[in-house]
Formats: sequence, C-alpha cells, structure tokens
Amino acid sequence: MSEETKATKLSKKVYEKELERLQIELIKLQDWISSTGQRIVVCFEGRDAAGKGGTIKRITQVLNPRICRIVALAKPTERERTQWYFQRYVSHLPAAGEIVLFDRSWYNRAGVEQVMGFCTEEEYEDFLLACPEFEHMLIRSGVQLIKYWFSVSDEEQERRFQGRISDPTKRWKISPMDLESRNRWVEYSKAKDRMFAHTDTDESPWYVVDGDSKRKARLNCISHLLSTIHYETLVGEDLELPPRPHGEDYERPPIDSQRWIPTPY
Repeated sequence: MSEETKATKLSKKVYEKELERLQIELIKLQDWISSTGQRIVVCFEGRDAAGKGGTIKRITQVLNPRICRIVALAKPTERERTQWYFQRYVSHLPAAGEIVLFDRSWYNRAGVEQVMGFCTEEEYEDFLLACPEFEHMLIRSGVQLIKYWFSVSDEEQERRFQGRISDPTKRWKISPMDLESRNRWVEYSKAKDRMFAHTDTDESPWYVVDGDSKRKARLNCISHLLSTIHYETLVGEDLELPPRPHGEDYERPPIDSQRWIPTPY
C-alpha cells in the first residue's frame, strides 16, 4: 500500500467532481438492474476503520433504498446460533431487480468469530470448506457476487481510531470489539490470509481496496464496481411537470390551528 503525501493527495474539488460523475453512473446501473431483474450482492469486508462504511454510504447516497439496500447484521441471537450458519444471510439476499450491500457478511466466521473464539475450530474449518460451495450455488442461481476487502495500514488505522475517540460524533464507531481487534493485528492478518487461500477463487474472487486514502478508496471501489457489472444505459422518456391544478373550492386552515415545531434557527 502506498502512503499518501501532499503530492499524491486527492483534492476535495477533484474528489467531489469524480464522485458526482460516478454516482450518476450508479443511477444508470440502478435503472438497468431494476429494468432487467438482475440480482447483485456486494460484500464489504476488511480491517476496522478501513473505510467500508464511508464507501457504502457514497454508493447508496443517490440510490433508491427500495432497490439498493444495506445489510449490517448484529450478533446472532440464541436461535440463530442453532441454525445452519448461512441461513441468517440467505433471508437478506436480493430478489429480482435488487442490489444488496453486505456491511460485513458470512465472512464474520473467517474473521472475528475465529480470532475472538466465538466459534469452534470445527465450525471454522467447516466454513472454509462450505463457503466456496455456498457462493457457487448463489452464482449458479443467477446472483452476481462481488467481494471487496478494504486494507489499511496499522499506522493509518491507529490515526483513525484516535480521531474517533476524540470526536463525539464518531465515538459510537469504537466498540470494545474494535479495541480488542487492535490488539490482535497479527491474528487478524493470519485469518485473512487463510480466508483468501480458501475463498479467493476464479469464480468468486476477492478484490482488495487500498484504504489508506478514504477519498481514493471510495472512488476506486465505485469505479471498479461499475466496471464489474456490465450494465447498459437505458433511455427513458423525458418528463415534464404539467401545470398544477388550482383548487378554488379549497381553503387552507389557519396556521395557528396546527402544532408547528419551534424555530430556533
């Protein structure tokens, strides 16, 4: 990964211009998915504070939440722990004309669950064998599966953690689990390497995003996503707003008859 310097830093002006261009393309992608009935799944995995959430936010910012939705599951319930491992994720898969973004996915088992001891060694080994088969079934059924791993250097991750602690609006992003993962950098690295060895396949490859620069990571990921899905630009009808009809027989009630919120601004 490259260390960002002033010479290589992406300016806010360039970033915002490129982001707007890419988001317009995302709208075209959305229209194509909705019109053709495609089913798209995008998995976002990676280090804590590597920039997954910010990228997902920029993707969904301009899209219809009925077509593009985020799935970010909490820890499994007691009942879910007794289910087939992939079962809780299957229920969130897209129907025709939908795109689902998993903010962490079934790969929790290969990462946090294995490193933190939340699953047995037998469950972990079974996942490494079953995951490629599960993804093969998804792809065979017509789902397009795209997987991103966000990588960040330990120095940049530390800087972001410190920033979250000092910023009241970001403090919620720091959990005890995040702090513990900070202490287990090597263990997470080994788990990621083994996960890639088993699940980075030609049919369902992992794409690695350099997350040291948030702006570049967002643009690079969105650009790659657009290039991976072979969508077409649909030509829609031009819309015109007709004149608004006047309701001569309607009289609005007095303003003071309604409960208006205070206006301190």
